[in-house]
Amino acid sequence: MQHVVGISDMKVSNQASDILITYSLGSCVGLALYDPVSMVGGLIHCMLPLSKTDPAKAQAKPEMFVDTGATRLLQAVFDMGAERKRLIAKVAGASGLLDDKGLFKIGERNYTVLRKILWKNNILIASESVGGTIARTLSLYMDTGRTTIKSGGQEVEL
Repeated sequence: MQHVVGISDMKVSNQASDILITYSLGSCVGLALYDPVSMVGGLIHCMLPLSKTDPAKAQAKPEMFVDTGATRLLQAVFDMGAERKRLIAKVAGASGLLDDKGLFKIGERNYTVLRKILWKNNILIASESVGGTIARTLSLYMDTGRTTIKSGGQEVEL
């Protein structure tokens, strides 16, 4: 069953038949986590790097921000039985899609904050498709942990 992860949203699963998918990752960043032993995984779609820019919004919707959202996703997969040492992390998005003059660098900042959070949790990024000026669709197949990126009509495994 396909579960759509919207903007500022996250989903976790331990059902082999599930596919977690998020669309239109532009400057937003998507993180897919998967533990191949417990077959627990999750996907999040974060818009902005730091929750301190809008504490009220962060309280209401922590998944909107990379710092609070990625932390929540980690906790959610741990709560379902995933183990830190087995987690496979894959990242997509963080493009400069709407920032052609490079003024805000939201995509770049989203990616930097995400890398720091994963690094602090001793989790390395296994593969990624980030940057550039394209939007991406990120899918996580719960039966195997296969992660794909679709962009410009092409789908590739991440």
